[in-house]
Amino acid sequence: MTAIDPTALVHPTALVADGARLGANVRIGAYSVIGEHVQIDADTEVGPHVVITGHTRIGRGNRIFQFASLGEQPQDKKYAGEPTRLEIGDGNVIREFCTFNTGTVQDKGVTRIGDGNWIMAYVHVAHDCVIGNHTIFANNASLAGHVVVQDHAILGGFTGVHQFCRIGAHVITGIASVIRQDVPPYVMVAGNPASPHGINAEGLKRRGFDTEALAAVKRAYKTLYKSGLGLADARAHIADEARQRPELQPLVEFLATPGRGILR
Repeated sequence: MTAIDPTALVHPTALVADGARLGANVRIGAYSVIGEHVQIDADTEVGPHVVITGHTRIGRGNRIFQFASLGEQPQDKKYAGEPTRLEIGDGNVIREFCTFNTGTVQDKGVTRIGDGNWIMAYVHVAHDCVIGNHTIFANNASLAGHVVVQDHAILGGFTGVHQFCRIGAHVITGIASVIRQDVPPYVMVAGNPASPHGINAEGLKRRGFDTEALAAVKRAYKTLYKSGLGLADARAHIADEARQRPELQPLVEFLATPGRGILR
């Protein structure tokens, strides 16, 4: 890819630094600023008044709306100017006033966002976060540093997630939820502090989980939250059932991974 592909369309008021790389059919809106270490791949559209800086790579077919700030330095007092990164995949929608920071050397040095995510206005993704694919972040959802959000999770508006927490696949959070511990896959949580309220049954149906799969997930939820078993015993029980029900394997793997403790 040449520095600026000849099919890229850059508004005459935009500022694109020497060294920036723009792929085929990239569009840069009025008054946007693109830094020297930025790479934007084909068919991505950047609206007006967007700032993309730092060591940032943005994949194909993204749409970035006005006033977003991507790739700025992490909000971490330990940061000392290291060339950490922000990586964004393909096919994401990033709405107005979103702020995504680069990583820190205290972690992997990169903030990562996958493919096909729908990220609404005023969302903040702090340093070293890892977001999977096909998530939805409603307005003003905020992640502190080092948070992991797995595929198909949905964060309600004004959800706040404490640093180092993990949000499992297919989780859904209610509006203004405050997440202070890890949320296992498939679980629905709400409140301040957040507490569990069953499984995300409607979301799972939309993603093709059949009646038997939903029943297995519900049984696993009851084992984890209603049986009175300790975490180790509940995990072992769910692992036994996962031998017959593969949809439970993500839950088994999540529970086996150390974190901030499971929200229970």
